[in-house]
Amino acid sequence: MKKMLKKIVQPIIPKSFINFLHYSESLAAAQKYKHPGNKMIVIGLVGSKGKTTTANMLWSILSAGGSKVGLIGTANIRYGQKEELNRYHMTMPGAFVLQRLLAKMSAINCQYVIMEVPSEGQTQYRHVGINFDVLIFTNVTNELMAAHDFSLETLHKHNKRVFKRLAHSKRKTIGLQKTPKIIVANIDSKDAPNYLLFQADKKLTFGTKASADYIIKDVQDTQNGISFDINNTSYRVKMLGKINAVNAAGAIATATALGANKKAIALGLSKLPTIPGRMEVIEGKQPFTVIVDYAHEQASMTALMDSARDMKPKGAKVITLLGAEGGGRDKAKRPEMGAICAKGSDIIILSNVDPYDDDPMTILADISEGALSTGAEKNKNMFIVPDRREGIRKALELASKDDLVLITGKGAEQSMEIGGQSIAWDDRKVVREELNKLVG
Repeated sequence: MKKMLKKIVQPIIPKSFINFLHYSESLAAAQKYKHPGNKMIVIGLVGSKGKTTTANMLWSILSAGGSKVGLIGTANIRYGQKEELNRYHMTMPGAFVLQRLLAKMSAINCQYVIMEVPSEGQTQYRHVGINFDVLIFTNVTNELMAAHDFSLETLHKHNKRVFKRLAHSKRKTIGLQKTPKIIVANIDSKDAPNYLLFQADKKLTFGTKASADYIIKDVQDTQNGISFDINNTSYRVKMLGKINAVNAAGAIATATALGANKKAIALGLSKLPTIPGRMEVIEGKQPFTVIVDYAHEQASMTALMDSARDMKPKGAKVITLLGAEGGGRDKAKRPEMGAICAKGSDIIILSNVDPYDDDPMTILADISEGALSTGAEKNKNMFIVPDRREGIRKALELASKDDLVLITGKGAEQSMEIGGQSIAWDDRKVVREELNKLVG
């Protein structure tokens, strides 16, 4: 009922009034919970890709150094060592939920809280009332949404509004020490220089370029994780995919700026548990590898296909299940996703992700256009299976010994939005259920 009313009423209300309501709600929420962010060092991650992984890496490093750390992100929420999945289907929950989470973290004496600050959440001013101390800029990809009027310029405008506030917000005293304002940026991103223009007490960069303060070199990718060097120090992470070296570099740069030593950094990275739905290997009795990953747009899917090429044994197949969201997401990306996957996979299965109120078959037809343009053949190496459980089952049934099966698009999300209805869903749980039926 609430969703139906929103759909009817929102289009007739001036956007300026809606913005005013969101802004006021965020201020009221912060006031109700007595500004809990003021009692902790708040680290915000801004950008399109890499936020969740970087946030969890940083959590592990700071925790290894002996600090109690909270985390609010797309996949999971952490209260020190206690972890729960993000059940809100939003990276940044609504203002009152967000402030309640921060208050809970403050109540258990978290020194740090790490939170993703997506531009979609910024359009509803959910960041207002939170005093950030550190901002990490990861990158901006061509991920367009109705929330940004399908404009990258608007997306950057929202991101930069958060950075502009940083230097002008109050410096906190945490543990008898004055907390500086810090900007950490991925220098490999062409947009990084624009974000580094904003004022801060300290600015640091990371990436593969020689100009970076934290330079990534010699990245090695195996089925057991990655290894890499940063500023002549070697690190290992039990995560798949070379892209995670960049995410680790952002975490290392930030942790160092906050006083972490090399021992804590290396320990934190090496002991990081699985990040839900991020290159998560689903263990079972099957003779092939199954990975659940959140990849849901062009850049992340390209990185995933590159990793699959490096990881798969010689002669094995890559089988990928993919889809695309509805509900105001960029329609132009659909055929591009199909083309990327068709080029990087031996077999692709097109299935629902979160169609919302859009026609699922239209979404899948758009994706198939891109796949067909690269030479994929329907019902030969491309299959359209709208029902996601059936699609997952199909992917597993087509797998043989040593193959690599990639279940993409949702990661550890706990619900799926179809036809205006939200249904309970977890790709990892469904994969395990279907594997048990297949191999026992």
